Amino acid sequence: MNNQPQSPQSSSEEIDLGQLFQLIGNAFKKLFNFISNIFKGVFDLLITLLFFIQKQFIKLTIVGIIGLAIGIYLDMNKEPKYISSMVIEPNFNSVQQLYNNVSFYNELAEAEDSTALAEALDISSKEAITIKKFEVESYSDDNQKVLLFDKFVRSLDTTTQRAIDIESYLKNFNSLDARFHTVSVTATSNSIAKKIQNPIINSIDRNEYFNLQKQTSDKNIEFQEVIYNKQLSEIDSLQKLYKTVLIKQADKPMQGTNINLGGEGKSENKELAIINERDLLKQSLVELNEERANKSSILNVISAFPRKGVEIKGLFKSYKFLIPLFLIGMTLLILSLQSLNNYLKTHIKK
Repeated sequence: MNNQPQSPQSSSEEIDLGQLFQLIGNAFKKLFNFISNIFKGVFDLLITLLFFIQKQFIKLTIVGIIGLAIGIYLDMNKEPKYISSMVIEPNFNSVQQLYNNVSFYNELAEAEDSTALAEALDISSKEAITIKKFEVESYSDDNQKVLLFDKFVRSLDTTTQRAIDIESYLKNFNSLDARFHTVSVTATSNSIAKKIQNPIINSIDRNEYFNLQKQTSDKNIEFQEVIYNKQLSEIDSLQKLYKTVLIKQADKPMQGTNINLGGEGKSENKELAIINERDLLKQSLVELNEERANKSSILNVISAFPRKGVEIKGLFKSYKFLIPLFLIGMTLLILSLQSLNNYLKTHIKK
């Protein structure tokens, strides 16, 4: 039996591997101990908090009952608030002006400047003081964003289209680019929103720049319609001409042997091309009419303010929830500071 002694290099490698595995094992052990200590600390803190609440349970209960009573009283005597929303579609790049106007109205409402707000919205000061808040935000889902992306890409040249992808477009999507926007009004009157709908819209309609853009758009649509109708008329005349030629060719007497190598097929292809062109022009007219309808106003009202707003309700907006929560929180803070102070005094004495 041959027992060859191990080389010093082989023995050194075994020692190095053993030390490496020992280091890895120690690292995992420290990691698990660290995680375990965190859970133990959180558990101890939770238990301490529960003991503290148990010790102060009577005080917290009394404070909670007092807060609930105050909250119920305030809820019964507070003035109700109503919210009304309107969905609109801005045209001719008027969306920024809309946001600016709504922000201006909101500043006046928050400052309770009823005189200036009444003048801006053409209502009385008594009605203006009932308005508490204005909000405006974009209203768009993924489908609308995809449609906007398609419209945006079609307006670019071929080289630029290749450099833009939908993911980067959606990532950098600007809320002002959305097609629809929601204007909301919060007030103590449930009917004031309907009264200020026209003043809000008219504040945009009176803008000279947007009116000029609308007039230009109307002229372009009328001009394009004239061109389409003229092209349709020319196609109708050309189609009648082809029919007349085909009828005359059919009425000619057969003279000898007549060999037609594709002539009839060419006539059919020409007539089919005319029919296709006619259909494309009709579709263009339909799209033009849709554009005329969409751009008939600077602001299209998709959904107007309702006659009466919806009362704002909810547990998280009621005093009977907020007041007890606030009082209990303040009581916990005061008792915690008191306990901390007692602990520090005891620690100093030791």
